[in-house]
Amino acid sequence: MTMATFQEQLSTLPATDDIAAIVLLNPAGEAVHRLENQPGTAGSLRVYHALVKRHGHIDRKAAREGLELFAEHTAAARAVPGSHPNIDRLLAIAEDNAPGLRARVVLASES
Repeated sequence: MTMATFQEQLSTLPATDDIAAIVLLNPAGEAVHRLENQPGTAGSLRVYHALVKRHGHIDRKAAREGLELFAEHTAAARAVPGSHPNIDRLLAIAEDNAPGLRARVVLASES
């Protein structure tokens, strides 16, 4: 059985048309990264949005699910650390005991 590609995975996730960005927050509630809904990061935003919708935050379980959703890009991120920072963040949580993240969704109507 072949794994679904990243594009195939994206098609199964909730739409993010009404979202401008997702702000990732550390355990202290401080903003550590902002994913914009724009070319180049829209796919990552959609994955993170799906994880937050499903789990409420990004803990080890959610991060592992995210790595599966990123499909072939996860292998590329492992091969060249730093080339996919949004996947690196999930790898750190899933495999290196990095603290989980919370997220604040910024709706397009707010930006």
